[in-house]
Amino acid sequence: MEISKSKSHLKRMPLSERVFDIGIKCLFALIIIGILYPLWFIIIASFSNPQAVANGEVLLIPKKINLEGYKALFSAGLIWRSYLNTIIYTSVGTLFQLVVNLPAGYALSRKELVGKKWVVAFFTIPMFIGGGLIPTYLNIKSLGLLDNPLVLIIPGAVSTYNIFVIRSFFKENIPETLWEAAQMDGCSTIRYFIKIVLPLSKAIIAVIGLWVAVGIWNSWFDAMIYIKNQDLHPLQMILRRLLIINEGIGSGAASAAGNASNEMMRQRSEMMKYAAMIVSTLPIMCVYPFLQKYFNQGALIGSVKE
Repeated sequence: MEISKSKSHLKRMPLSERVFDIGIKCLFALIIIGILYPLWFIIIASFSNPQAVANGEVLLIPKKINLEGYKALFSAGLIWRSYLNTIIYTSVGTLFQLVVNLPAGYALSRKELVGKKWVVAFFTIPMFIGGGLIPTYLNIKSLGLLDNPLVLIIPGAVSTYNIFVIRSFFKENIPETLWEAAQMDGCSTIRYFIKIVLPLSKAIIAVIGLWVAVGIWNSWFDAMIYIKNQDLHPLQMILRRLLIINEGIGSGAASAAGNASNEMMRQRSEMMKYAAMIVSTLPIMCVYPFLQKYFNQGALIGSVKE
């Protein structure tokens, strides 16, 4: 029924508008294909024979199914431990950032906040002026967070941008009349925030939670700077080390002509590269579709505006 209505509407449109409409749809279809195809290619390349990938035989479906890349990747001793570390860091870090930033955003959304302009300025300045790597390292060291898992959770817990997005969402979507009614019923500020505001803010919680989770999941620089103990390294740090090592092996093997074992090492390096991409992105790709429905409501309505 809806299709027939759209077709009849299209027929009633002038020729120039129909051509423009079809052109826009074709353009967006090409953009979608351009975004999705590289992702699909990485997936099928990780299951294909590297020689077939190098020869351009792999286009839409895997060729000569080969799981050696995944076997070599997961045979590394620290990969499973680092995977668990990343899951813990992401889960705890995301929860901690929500606990810190949601109340801060709510407080900044209240008109009765004393010294609101000064508080906003206090949050805004660090967005544009950073302390630098060396002072930050010395600060982390003085706090006793070196080689401590908390260094990947606590220092980055406050995000000014996320706080401002949360503040805007609360100002635009939580009616002031709710607070007035809650006051008449004797509800305290904390209870109002927990019992009324948070249940009405699932969209912004989902959006901010996903932003934070993706950031922590993909993070490796802080671990490289502050953590020396390999047992505490996140997944991205281990994958980075494995790829660098195998890249060096592959380059050395490629420069040695005519040796079958060297060619095999180069192919193994290529297989591990594609497998590492899939392993590192698969959990986020699985979670994202379930939170996508909140993005229009949370990210657009909660955009920074005054």
